[in-house]
Amino acid sequence: MDAAQQQAARAGIYARSSPANRSLERGMELLRAFRPGLSLLTNGELAERTGLARSTVSRLTQTLVEGGFLQYDFAARAYRLGVPVLSLAYAMRQGSEVLKAALPLMREIAEGQRINVGLAAADGLEMVYLESVRRHRGSAFRHVTGGSRIPMEATSLGRAHLATLPKVQFDAVMATLRGRARPQWPALAREIRLAVAAVQAQGYCSAAWQPGVIAIAAPLRLPREPGYALNISVAGQQLSGREIDAQLAPLLRKLVQQIQARLQAAA
Repeated sequence: MDAAQQQAARAGIYARSSPANRSLERGMELLRAFRPGLSLLTNGELAERTGLARSTVSRLTQTLVEGGFLQYDFAARAYRLGVPVLSLAYAMRQGSEVLKAALPLMREIAEGQRINVGLAAADGLEMVYLESVRRHRGSAFRHVTGGSRIPMEATSLGRAHLATLPKVQFDAVMATLRGRARPQWPALAREIRLAVAAVQAQGYCSAAWQPGVIAIAAPLRLPREPGYALNISVAGQQLSGREIDAQLAPLLRKLVQQIQARLQAAA
């Protein structure tokens, strides 16, 4: 392991030591294209969503079907995820030390305070929920479960994660986000930078991504772990900005500290 790889390992960043396997990377992009509401996708739809050539997609889907990771629906002439994907997801959840430490504490706060609490991790330009404990009956209904994906740039969870990135990486992500949100980008970029400043100043940021719901989020910084973030959400009309600072922010800070302490003790 060279010096750069050692430095990356200490920071919890995986550093590649050999050339990437492009076929494997492309196959993973096909699997990422599936999500709730997109359970059946044709080769053409997969090509559109991944930017890969139709011929490449056709070869990859054949391999994934043979391996069981995709199933082909002859009636719909489209693909759906296969059983091994669920098995991998279950294995990931069962093996997550972060989730084991966080979930009991999340449930305690959610049930005691009648609020919604979520834990998410970064995946590309999105945040993926590991778990969401829904206990606030007054908030607008949102079906959020483990595995749900949300946009990084528009949500408190995503912005809290962006606040943890080194400048070079932050600038690269912002450039990519600008490319997919061109018309709305100036206003969105201002909101992101304000959120990053808020995290740096007070440890959390807020966003109202879904109508009727206000959420605050804080990064969960852990050694040798990828980017995690925690959020608390309630009905937007229930609390003012001052009340959020006074009531929800202390709960979120306490939750972050408790999870970090529990993981340090376990280590």
